[in-house]
Order: sequence, then structure tokens, then C-alpha cells
Amino acid sequence: MNRAATQNFSTSVRETDFDFLGECYHGKVRDTYTFGDKLILITSDRISAFDHILRQTIPFKGQVLNQLSAYCFGQTEDIVQNHVLQIPDPNITIARRCELIPIEFVVRGYLAGHAWRTYKAGGRVLCGKTLPSGLKQNSRLPLPILTPATKADEGHDEDISREQILSKSILAESLFDRLETISLQLFERGTEAAAERGLILVDTKYEFGLDPDGEIVLIDEIHTPDSSRYFYQDSYEELLRADLPQRQLSKEFVREWLMKNGFQGLEGQVLPDLPDTFRDEVSRRYIELYEQITGEEFVPDLSEHPNERMELALRTSLSL
Repeated sequence: MNRAATQNFSTSVRETDFDFLGECYHGKVRDTYTFGDKLILITSDRISAFDHILRQTIPFKGQVLNQLSAYCFGQTEDIVQNHVLQIPDPNITIARRCELIPIEFVVRGYLAGHAWRTYKAGGRVLCGKTLPSGLKQNSRLPLPILTPATKADEGHDEDISREQILSKSILAESLFDRLETISLQLFERGTEAAAERGLILVDTKYEFGLDPDGEIVLIDEIHTPDSSRYFYQDSYEELLRADLPQRQLSKEFVREWLMKNGFQGLEGQVLPDLPDTFRDEVSRRYIELYEQITGEEFVPDLSEHPNERMELALRTSLSL
């Protein structure tokens, strides 16, 4: 896989510009086209950290995210319907257009990342949820908790509590409570799936929309290394007792590499370039998580001209 990844550096999917689909919104990772009552979501090989898109791509990252999301959507459709209509290409999802719900539903089962930084600074309440005393970094919480965040067009998302969401009339109480229940059910399903594969689902985020009939739809991505944090199950307890960092499969180690190289997205800092050896390592970790979660071998698409491949798939699927 290393050699395949290296060979793919020059043919990674950086971005698309398919005029026949209309205007494109280039997000941090996905290129999104609105096509009638559908959304065309193209998952690129871009990677972002600290609200910056890095200059280098990660081979096969887009394929991993798109195919892993498709797999996990399929594993959870008995809990809530999702937006997937078709997967015509390794990097493409054709989805239903929905009215976006402007809240990210972040579920945490362990005291890690942002939650740990808040706790370490003395905070014991996160998004209205009280955290018990005496915990250490990466401790398992008594029960998974929902810590919502507002969706920001630019900059960082901001924590928000249930009470604030209701008082600001962002969501009706009945809708929020239903979304909280669904989020916790999805997290339980993701936790079970991860455990079967020797992993711990630490935290993750879910995004939702409403279809024209007002029904809840799960959108965006689910249980991927971009949206979730995973620990290895076999070493968790030993590392926790020793107060050592957990072995993990997520994008966190990219942030750690950037911090070691003097970048946290702060003013005046220079975004470093990712060396090819590190890009290859990141690619292998994404692929490893795909194979761990699905139990299937990852088959990379080695097209020399991926944009031409995707255009053909789209024209065929959309009868253009």
C-alpha cells in the first residue's frame, strides 16, 4: 500500500470544477454541487487542521471517507434515514437535498480532546452537562453525553447547551430531544461496531437535515476518521493507568505533527508543508481504519485521471 500511495501523490483529487453541474461550493474536504433536488458530494483528498486546508493532499483519503461513510450509513439506516441516493464513484455520493439543521450533535464517551482541555482548565460543566470530579485524560465517562456545537461558516464551531438552543429558538424542544435520542443511538451502534473490530469509539459528530416532509435525515459523514476519534481497545487500560497517550486512529495525530512543527493556526504562524513520508503515513492510517471498521480490504482506485473518471460516472448516473 505504501508504494500505491506514493505513486498516487500526483493524481490525488485536489478539487473539481464540473461546469455541467453548475456552481460549486468548495468546503474543507468536499466539493458540493446543487443539482435540482439532489446534492453531488465529491470527497477530495484535501485535509484540514486548525481551520486551515493544508497544501498537500493525502492519497486515497477521499475514497476512504466516502466509502466508509457509505458503509456506516448502511449500518445505521434502521435508526434514522440518511441522505444517500447513490454512490456512482469511489469519491462521489449523490444525496438528497435537505434543509440543514445548524447544530452539530457531538457525542462524547471519553474525556478527550476539547472536553479534556476544558476539564484540565478547571471546567466541570460542558454544554450544560456536569462532568464528575477525579477523572484523568481519556477516562471513560459514566455515560456518553451530548455536547452540541454551532456550525460556523468560518473559524471554530462554538459549544452550545440545550438550554441556549431552546432559548434562542434555534430548534424546537421536541425536535432537539428527538435528535439527541437519535445521536445517542447512533453512538451506541458505532461503539458496538468499533468494539467488534478491537477499537473504542471515543467521540464523534453527527449532522442532520430535514426533508421536504419535515422528516429527520442523517447527512454529511458518519464514523469516519475526520469526524470521529478512535482508540485501540487492547492497549487502552494499560496506557490509561500509566497516564500515557492513547494509540489512536483519527486525524488528531496530524494536528500533533503540525504543533510539533510550530503551527496551531495562530496569527503569524507559517503553515508547514507535509513531507511525502508523512503523507504516506497518514494515508495508511486512514486505510487502516477503513479496514478495521468494515472488515474488508481497501481497494484503492489508481486512476491516472480521477477527474475524468468522476465526470464520466456523473454523466452516466445523471443521464447527461
